[in-house]
Amino acid sequence: MKILVRSLERTVTEAELLELFQQFGTVNSCTLVLDATTGKSKGFAFVEMPHGREAVKAIKGLNTLRLHGHGIRVKAAEEKPEA
Repeated sequence: MKILVRSLERTVTEAELLELFQQFGTVNSCTLVLDATTGKSKGFAFVEMPHGREAVKAIKGLNTLRLHGHGIRVKAAEEKPEA
């Protein structure tokens, strides 16, 4: 299941996110979205977890968590329709 993490402080690292989500189960990937020009965080990330139950627990457990002073938003990512 693909999870969208928003409202991240720009200093949050992929390693920190990975550690947070691993508390709820296996993480296939964790990708912090970076600005192509500056290489700095855009303030959101995608996390992929293989098991729906673990992913749902992670979403419920981490949504509104304060990380680096910001309340993060965590939800299931919506799949883009194929063009």
